[in-house]
Amino acid sequence: MIYFFYGDEEFNLSNEIKKFKKELDPNFIEMSYKYYNNPKFPDLIAAVRTQPMMFGKMLLEINCLSYFSGKKSEEGGFDDSQIAQLAEALDNCSENLDIIFTALIPPDSQKKIDKRKKLFKTLSKYNSKEFIQIPSYKTAELEAWIKQQAKTKDLKISDSIASEILIQIGSNLRMLDSELEKLKIFAGDAQVTKEMVKEICVTNEDLFTFADYLIGENKLKALDEYQKLLTKKHPLEILSVLHTLLHGKIQIKANSSKYSADEIAKMINMHPYRVKLEIGKLKNVSLKNLVKLKQNLTTAEYKIKSGQALLDIDKEVEYAILQ
Repeated sequence: MIYFFYGDEEFNLSNEIKKFKKELDPNFIEMSYKYYNNPKFPDLIAAVRTQPMMFGKMLLEINCLSYFSGKKSEEGGFDDSQIAQLAEALDNCSENLDIIFTALIPPDSQKKIDKRKKLFKTLSKYNSKEFIQIPSYKTAELEAWIKQQAKTKDLKISDSIASEILIQIGSNLRMLDSELEKLKIFAGDAQVTKEMVKEICVTNEDLFTFADYLIGENKLKALDEYQKLLTKKHPLEILSVLHTLLHGKIQIKANSSKYSADEIAKMINMHPYRVKLEIGKLKNVSLKNLVKLKQNLTTAEYKIKSGQALLDIDKEVEYAILQ
């Protein structure tokens, strides 16, 4: 079967792929699952024409995002005959082969996939599904997601607790899922209470305070807040949220002299009131310093994930903060 998953909601898209991977024989996972990152056309065709061996079902995950980022006259470098060749190969792939094409748009990038492209039309003929981030203002939809996710973990929460979790943690689905996992460990079979949420879950306020100290170059207070966050969060989780917060602040700072708060809010999918608050906070902060801070944190994250960190993980983040 052929699938095409695209959009900007990384957590839901990744979860969908995990469902397919769970169906594979764990004894042959290294041979039955292959990942391709925007392969060149000959490699793409060769992958699509793969014949599974004796270990049964095989799954190919093909990141195809760059195929949609070429010029309007191009199809990720593919011409019409190549797209036709790809469609023919997909129509005739092995029945024991599942292929998932993914085009995950970077969060908060404001980019979209051009649905007019021939390649998009070709892939969307199969089992296509768009994964869209739930805007923070759609509280009812987010609370419904929290309750459904809690149900999959056999976690007992009421409507009021789902609302409390959303208020305290925010709308990032991966972060919400992580906090629900912690609540499950803490609560067990008991009903989750408001006190549990306050005690166990990291808060938006904690992260916003940390970010404000960072951009205000109050290093000592930033480090103090960072140490507090480490009692509830892994350094990489903190970095992930920081990247999102800094991305928003950079966009606001870069556009505040050209657009109104309401216009910026529409551009970056943020509540106008919060944009107005951010504009005030960023008044005396240079765009150059914001970009440098984000670059430092990106470098720290890369070193940690690639195994190149010379310091402990939490110390690597501290070093990035103090630069």
